Amino acid sequence: MNCLFCKIVTGEIPARKFYEDDQVVAFHDINPQAPVHFLVIPKKHIPTLNDLTEADKPLTGHILHTAQQLALEQGCAEGFRVVMNCNDLGGQTVHHIHMHVLGQRAMHWPPG
Repeated sequence: MNCLFCKIVTGEIPARKFYEDDQVVAFHDINPQAPVHFLVIPKKHIPTLNDLTEADKPLTGHILHTAQQLALEQGCAEGFRVVMNCNDLGGQTVHHIHMHVLGQRAMHWPPG
């Protein structure tokens, strides 16, 4: 498989990982858009949100809970943004589901 995030999971490609358990990995974004900007990815390869199955419900809950805990640990108790993109038209550039967590900066939607 030629998936960038799968290669980060296996260690083939280096990343600034700061959390890992049996289901997910978290690492700092290489092009941060906020003072705190990290990604939480599942170790299991799931290309897009459209590819989730009923069996993935526990994993997706774990991703969200991990993102919340890590955001708090990174000093984002006052607020943070969680972003997941789906497919090319949704802005997804790596086809392995992932959650961006951005914090310590006021962010408004739509961006501008």
